[in-house]
Amino acid sequence: MKYRKFGRIGWDVSEIGFGAWAVGGEWGAVDDDQSIAAMKRALELGINFFDTADVYGDGRSERLLQRLRKETKTPFHIVTKAGRRLDPHVAAGYNKENLTAFVDRSLRNLGVESLELVQLHCPPADTYYRPETFAAMDELVRSGKIQHYGVSVERVEEGLKAMEFPNVESIQIIFNMFRQRPAESFLAAAHRRGVATIIRVPLASGLLTGKFTATSTFASNDHRQFNRHGEAFDVGETFAGVPYETGLAAVEELRPLAPEGATLAQLALRWILMFDGVSTIIPGGKNPRQVEDNAGASALPPLTEQQMRTVRAVYDRYIRPTVHQRW
Repeated sequence: MKYRKFGRIGWDVSEIGFGAWAVGGEWGAVDDDQSIAAMKRALELGINFFDTADVYGDGRSERLLQRLRKETKTPFHIVTKAGRRLDPHVAAGYNKENLTAFVDRSLRNLGVESLELVQLHCPPADTYYRPETFAAMDELVRSGKIQHYGVSVERVEEGLKAMEFPNVESIQIIFNMFRQRPAESFLAAAHRRGVATIIRVPLASGLLTGKFTATSTFASNDHRQFNRHGEAFDVGETFAGVPYETGLAAVEELRPLAPEGATLAQLALRWILMFDGVSTIIPGGKNPRQVEDNAGASALPPLTEQQMRTVRAVYDRYIRPTVHQRW
């Protein structure tokens, strides 16, 4: 496993992290013991960065990470998110009272006295024009309840706007072979400012594993079934916003690029690592085998110029018209 500096915070983080959305729920059935086994395997492989949120399984994901910390002596970073518990989910809800309550709940779920990093969880766009929201986060830092804060965003423009607040130290964003717009200016801007980047949905909800077909089915409690058209939250979180059949066609053209002995998923993760502005990637893993496959991407050699050109050509032909300007 290779490591990268986490922005100006300065942590040395594994370039492949662990996204703990799937072990909380909304990805079909999960088993807590299997989830713990997956996370322990991640630690064995050198993964030291775990991303969660208070809404993943209504706290289940955070509580699993508390259990992991109790069952291992290996140190690791836990970053969480706050805000999606709001109902309605509106910018005005990102206020001192609510954010403090969310942080207090995460402190209990994780069993710690201070949270390492809290990210505003894909807040409405108007939130970035409310300095009082970021002042509330500053106060939570001063109180010692949190050590650092950042923002998880849906759109490139939101990430660029968030960076204008001087104490925003990380931005989480979707970036993958099917969502390439962040490479145009966002990653370079974050790198210049010393803002860490956390890359989520790196495999386009599994599309870029190459394991799905036109007849694949998903459980009713899997967002790849119930949020296919954005019914529950932003459609860009599901298959990176790419129409399913279009994604399948693009995958078939990408499949031959995987080196011998490597999976398409590993190729997709290694493609992301080709960009200097990336701090860490957080693919999910519900079992040890998935974690092993993800971690293996760190050992792959850099992609060739020809491979990079081919990925771009596939994106331009299949994906760009559908998603490029949306996020």
